[in-house]
Amino acid sequence: MLPRRRKSEKTTVGARRSGPPNSLFGEILDWMLAPLLFLWPISIIVTHNVADNIANQPYDLALADGVRALSRLVTLADGQVVVQFPAPPRALFRADQDDVLYFQVADDAGTTITGDADIPRPMPPYLATGEEVRFRDEIIHGEETRVAYLFLRPDEGVGSPLVLVQVAETRNKRSDLASRVVTGVLLPQFAIIPLAVVLVWVGLSRGIAPLNRLQSLIRRRRPTDLSPVPPASVPEEVRPLIIAFNDMMMRLEENLQAQQRFIADAAHQMRTPLTGLKMQTELALHETDPEQLRLSLAHIAESTERAAHLINQLLSLARAEASFEKLYAVEPVSLGAVVREVALDLFPRAQAKNIDLGAEGGEVELQVEGNPVLLRELVRNLVDNAIKYTPQGGHVTVRTRFAGSPVLEIEDSGPGIPESDRELVFERFYRVLGSGVDGSGLGLPIVREIAELHRASVTLDANPAGQGTLARIVFPRSHLQAPPLVQGDVDALV
Repeated sequence: MLPRRRKSEKTTVGARRSGPPNSLFGEILDWMLAPLLFLWPISIIVTHNVADNIANQPYDLALADGVRALSRLVTLADGQVVVQFPAPPRALFRADQDDVLYFQVADDAGTTITGDADIPRPMPPYLATGEEVRFRDEIIHGEETRVAYLFLRPDEGVGSPLVLVQVAETRNKRSDLASRVVTGVLLPQFAIIPLAVVLVWVGLSRGIAPLNRLQSLIRRRRPTDLSPVPPASVPEEVRPLIIAFNDMMMRLEENLQAQQRFIADAAHQMRTPLTGLKMQTELALHETDPEQLRLSLAHIAESTERAAHLINQLLSLARAEASFEKLYAVEPVSLGAVVREVALDLFPRAQAKNIDLGAEGGEVELQVEGNPVLLRELVRNLVDNAIKYTPQGGHVTVRTRFAGSPVLEIEDSGPGIPESDRELVFERFYRVLGSGVDGSGLGLPIVREIAELHRASVTLDANPAGQGTLARIVFPRSHLQAPPLVQGDVDALV
């Protein structure tokens, strides 16, 4: 069936055409730079976390040493926890110009024995061990502080109290070190990213250079040069496109050659009736006998009719090949209605030869998707050929039926077509020798052209009922609802 284009599709295509053309270079550049710009903030966050960990390590070691040193000063005297400082505590835990240092020794009840009571206790549960130093972050006096702590028992005896030892330090030096690490990492990135953009741009420009050369090669060709582009001379990624392009050019060349042959054959076919018409006219101009003049005029009328028929056939064939008919004039068509219309139109010709012209299958309404004008031309050519080649007193039957898909059959009682010629008669201007009937040799080529546009198949067979020909057109099954099967169709399917 013919492809159908909807209005919405026209609007979409028009909108696409009005916009800027797609750029392969821009698409690749976008897909390379967009993820890079997306990952850059993520890398800053990751770098900052890594820098914090790096800055914590040396200062955490110093803080842990301070906790262990303080824990060694804790003793038990008369059941009481005592901290024996060899020097003033602030001399041992002195602060510097960047950070503030805190220390605390507290008992199990939370009472501060010595040091700063502002250091909060760790959240339970505790891990009571005398060796492992743990770390946590706290807020003391509104500042972020790093706290190192451990739990110990001054005496290994039974009933020795549990003592909490803590040393805390603000994070100013750590933050400065982390900032220096992040700055040292990010500053080169500010230089690397623009350089990477430039390198990507240069790399893509060189990468698509073969496409530009291919474009120049195709553009320099003459309009008549339809030779294939050597696939080996193009990049591997473009090779399937070039192979498809070569295939299209080959089909285009075949179509052009077929058109050239058709024009040459059409000119030759038109020359014969026009030459005869000119000769008959010249004879009539010099004729003085009324009876001979009447015969000359009859010959002129006959030649004119043949020329007109040939021209109509050529126009029908050109219309069948027109892309406008292929794309737009598509609709559900009643096959039975087309058959009845053509039969009524050609009935006078059949009656003039005493031919029994009948139509069967009207009780089953078949619909196909197609062009009504072209389908009418298809049926008309088949029925016209059948009437033309059927002798006096014969019969022509046009039949529609459903056998899994819509089927059109034209059966006649003419001389038939030899099996060796059944494929040749679909070529333009080919006529079976010895038929004794005038014709242009374009009827069946028009039928095949229209059938192919509707994705239908055409076959010519001997008439199973006797002498003659059976032409069968099988249309593809469409989305239209299939008609109910009658008994004749059931028998045909079985």
